[in-house]
Amino acid sequence: MEQLTLTTPALLFSAISLIMLAYTNRFLAYAAIIRDLHDKYMQKKDSVLIAQIKNIKQRLYLTRAMQIFGISSLLLCVLTMFLIYIQQYRIAVWVFGLALLLLIISLGLLIVEIQISVKALEHHISDIEKSKS
Repeated sequence: MEQLTLTTPALLFSAISLIMLAYTNRFLAYAAIIRDLHDKYMQKKDSVLIAQIKNIKQRLYLTRAMQIFGISSLLLCVLTMFLIYIQQYRIAVWVFGLALLLLIISLGLLIVEIQISVKALEHHISDIEKSKS
């Protein structure tokens, strides 16, 4: 078995940082959409808007969970590096494994969120297609 070194968890820093940037951009986009939906709903209490609000709320909570798991993964990578530094190799291996597992969960939630987003966009497309016929 190969030894876990300081560079192994450090390699994930750039990947996790880019993923977190993408998650943050999604979160900011949802915030803008929610503000827009709020304004529209205050003007006209429409059931279609309620469905859109429920959808975006679900996606917002998924994004929050993705961010929490991603940040936790990054924190555990840092803890892994500290454990290697103080020569606690066996614990470091387990902590790094947990960090990888949290990153996998975060990415899995991203897949779920993308599927929900696509379904929401498909509804808009079907509305356009219906109005054309």
